Amino acid sequence: MTVESSDFTLLPDLAVRTLGGAVVWANDESFAEKENLIRPEESEYSPATFGHKGQVYDGWETRRRRGDIGAFPADDDCDTAIVRLGVPGVIKGVVVDTAWFKGNYPPEVSVEAIAVPGYPSAGELAAADGWTTIVARAKVEGDTKNPFTVDSDRRWTHVRLRMFPDGGVARLRVHGIAKPELRWLDSGPFDLAALENGGLVADCSNRFYSHPQNVLMPGRARVMGDGWETARGRDKSTNDWVDVRLVEEGVLTMVEIDTSYFLFNAPGAAALTGIRADGSEVELLARTVLQPDTRHRFAIESDEAVVRVRLDAYPDGGLARLRVFGSLTEAARTRLRAEEDGLA
Repeated sequence: MTVESSDFTLLPDLAVRTLGGAVVWANDESFAEKENLIRPEESEYSPATFGHKGQVYDGWETRRRRGDIGAFPADDDCDTAIVRLGVPGVIKGVVVDTAWFKGNYPPEVSVEAIAVPGYPSAGELAAADGWTTIVARAKVEGDTKNPFTVDSDRRWTHVRLRMFPDGGVARLRVHGIAKPELRWLDSGPFDLAALENGGLVADCSNRFYSHPQNVLMPGRARVMGDGWETARGRDKSTNDWVDVRLVEEGVLTMVEIDTSYFLFNAPGAAALTGIRADGSEVELLARTVLQPDTRHRFAIESDEAVVRVRLDAYPDGGLARLRVFGSLTEAARTRLRAEEDGLA
């Protein structure tokens, strides 16, 4: 299934902590802290684990509303958390996950978004004008991943989750396509495949054990599960592959193929093919033997401009990261400037 399909959850989570997301403000977190909303792992639950404030939940949980009590105004009909996306982007869908919240989930939620330049404070964001509804107030179910499609082509930097009137949410997933500012991309050679720069896994042969978008995440993998691992291939006539859409057209200079933590299930070899704008292909790295648990770096000798790359893994296995370094073409810069104006 490709990222052009209707399943927006195949797109990266722009809010996840490992991409640089942060929960910068919440009006209340009496029972469970707001930072849990963007943790990368699935929410967990241990029964009868009580702390001073009650059962411990792996999520964000507010107090029960009882009118005007102290710092909580009676006319405030919802609880609110603001999340800074790890990288600005176009949001295609949101998942409000109420895992394990069975008797204390919010009956309804809404999501708003805003684009704010620079590094605004939490107070500035809470008071800012320009918040736009991307998920209208809607009912949600408890202990459920509640998905909402977003119909907007604008670039956003922050989202605001509202719970009506109160309760708990385990995770907030904000799926979309990264759209960083051109000035950050135009300062010299960079990783044209990185999620934080606007790269994206467009398709792959297999996602049995883990999501292929992981190979484009920032930083080093910490464990094998941070990468992309396929099922064991039994058809000797085929091999696994991942197709990456670059941020825009560029000329590549170096590729890093990282098999860190894959000790007994790394690919035996790999090759890198570039795809030009017209769909034709160019060999960037011939089939090359790989070692397990190793960061491999290979120079690319081609001066061909490409818009996508396909990494072929022989015959199957796992990769921690894929880095594709290069520079934008002048035509790409022109298109990105025009796109930037259209996303504002």
